[in-house]
Amino acid sequence: MKFEEYRQHDAVALAGLVAKGEVSAGELLETAVERMAQVNPALNAVTLDLTDFGRAEAGAKSSGPLAGVPFLLKDLGALLGGTVTSSGSALLKDNVAAADSAITKAYRDAGLVIFGKTNTPEFGLMPITESTFLGPCRNPWDVSRTPGGSSGGAASAVAAGIVPAAHASDGGGSIRTPASACGLFGMKPSRGRVSFAPLGRGGAARRSSMR
Repeated sequence: MKFEEYRQHDAVALAGLVAKGEVSAGELLETAVERMAQVNPALNAVTLDLTDFGRAEAGAKSSGPLAGVPFLLKDLGALLGGTVTSSGSALLKDNVAAADSAITKAYRDAGLVIFGKTNTPEFGLMPITESTFLGPCRNPWDVSRTPGGSSGGAASAVAAGIVPAAHASDGGGSIRTPASACGLFGMKPSRGRVSFAPLGRGGAARRSSMR
């Protein structure tokens, strides 16, 4: 699929095309990966490239409602077994998850094809996305500006057309601020609506959602 067509569809529409056999999950992923290669050097939105993992996922059959849709996890809160979750901090650069967290499992059960992780400030504590470890993330509308935070990498990736939706989390505006800065719709679900297992409830800062 050409990027121009890919970008015209939201996640639900892309899943519909996959379900009807009009495009494959692999084709969608390659479009997303190509777009990432084009824009990410300037944006630093995606900080962990899991393309090979994504290709394996895209090749597996899924009957989930969002089967085949390319997707990115925020590098904070959503664990993907066998991969590092740094939370934007050098202190956690070797923090390899033993298993998927509940929200990651839900995303994969829905058929979403995870192929990377997005930038976040250290421990998600800032309304901008700049950490010494991961480096600053840029706003695709104007790379001299921030995409907000702490889900700035997710917002930048969606606004740049890498993915139609991305995982984000919000305890004090971390979905809402980047959505506003990047011209997107960001949804913060009610507190407690989304499980943070196995890490515990963790309070307001541990609520995760899709963008």
